[in-house]
Amino acid sequence: MMGRQVEQAALFYEFSLETHVPADHRLRSIDRFVELGEVRRELTSFYSTLGRPSIDPELMIRMLIIGYCFGIRSERRLCEEVHLNLAYRWFCRLGLDGDIPDHSTFSKNRHGRFRESDLLRRVFETVLQRCIGEGLVGGEAFAIDASLIKADANRQKGIEGEKGLPPEAAGRAVKEYMAVLDDEAFGAATDVVPKFVSPADPAARWTGAHGGQAFFAYSTNYLIDVDNGIIVDVEATTAIRQAEVLAAKRMIERSIDRFDLYPARLLGDSAYGSAEMLGWLVYEHGIEPHVTVFDKSTRQDGTFSRDDFTYDHVGDVYSCPAGKVLTTTGSRVNDGATLRYRASKYDCQACRLKPRCCPKEPARYVPRSIYEGARDMARQIAGSWEGRTARRLRKKVEMLFAHLKRILKLDRLRLRGPNGARDEFLLAATAQNLRKLAKLIPMPIPHPA
Repeated sequence: MMGRQVEQAALFYEFSLETHVPADHRLRSIDRFVELGEVRRELTSFYSTLGRPSIDPELMIRMLIIGYCFGIRSERRLCEEVHLNLAYRWFCRLGLDGDIPDHSTFSKNRHGRFRESDLLRRVFETVLQRCIGEGLVGGEAFAIDASLIKADANRQKGIEGEKGLPPEAAGRAVKEYMAVLDDEAFGAATDVVPKFVSPADPAARWTGAHGGQAFFAYSTNYLIDVDNGIIVDVEATTAIRQAEVLAAKRMIERSIDRFDLYPARLLGDSAYGSAEMLGWLVYEHGIEPHVTVFDKSTRQDGTFSRDDFTYDHVGDVYSCPAGKVLTTTGSRVNDGATLRYRASKYDCQACRLKPRCCPKEPARYVPRSIYEGARDMARQIAGSWEGRTARRLRKKVEMLFAHLKRILKLDRLRLRGPNGARDEFLLAATAQNLRKLAKLIPMPIPHPA
């Protein structure tokens, strides 16, 4: 006779989540490095001592870590997954009968207590401190780069930037945009009016940098230690080069101030190769610039470029291809960032090379940045073996961006406004560091009793 399975409710169960979570589950490896004991103490002043106890902030942080580590982008779906998944319940210390908070709780705390206390930054730095303690951060060579992340803004609903925001535009993202108009990482990064502005998220920048259809985006900026690809700092900015350079300076100074990580070398592409940035690295912080120099001095009309002139450091003069001397009066142009070295009009008029040097000018002049020494240093490094190695190592940042978008599924933001972008980038960087810790630090082998 065919048997039939009949559900029978038992009076008592002996069930332990600890025994049902596999020993090789990724969350077991990650859990070793999640230290949130300070979270509750830091948030004490933001909670009332009266009334019904609120949701444990450590529970919400652990749930967010799960969401960003496993690419669960929706908080509504995250609550469902934690409710059903035994490993997620174990990681969140919920047990079998623990209540899952409503998804709206995350939004309320994010816009309130979490941002007021800068909690997500503290969680990121706690994980980074653990990486340093485990010896995964060498602190000798850092790499810097930025990547565009699409904003939660419909490109087809953008309005012309010259017209500005409509009077009826309102919402939290608009208020955040108005608050960062003077911030050099957002509104004050450039005076250029964007072609289009999103009424839903005006701080997002209209960009066509990928070569296809233009879209609204933010930039996530990573500063990493190249030894093991640990993210040392992360910053959200508007999607333009000037803001990315500012973010690089902020992150380097923050890593020095908070963790005493003083890099000997910085690796980066030409976005960080401006004269002013190279001078900041070399003259103010003594950091070797393993950075591609941003240089547009090469002429395309067949006349001599600046590289055809030889600079004498001792005499502070240039020599032209004909052997004549170009001198400077010391006066500066371009907001005080450039010196002009000019040849004698008498020498140029009689020179047989004038058609190839200054055919339309009475005498030739050569501009020289006040940071040219730092630029020369970067050029010299780029031609060395160390420079070739640096170009290979800085690809580790690009690999982290690929992991961010393809594995963690953060190719488009879910939150709006500068604060929303900052929250998402911090949580994603925290998740990446935790996954790296779990991968590089093996689980201890249990010894039989």
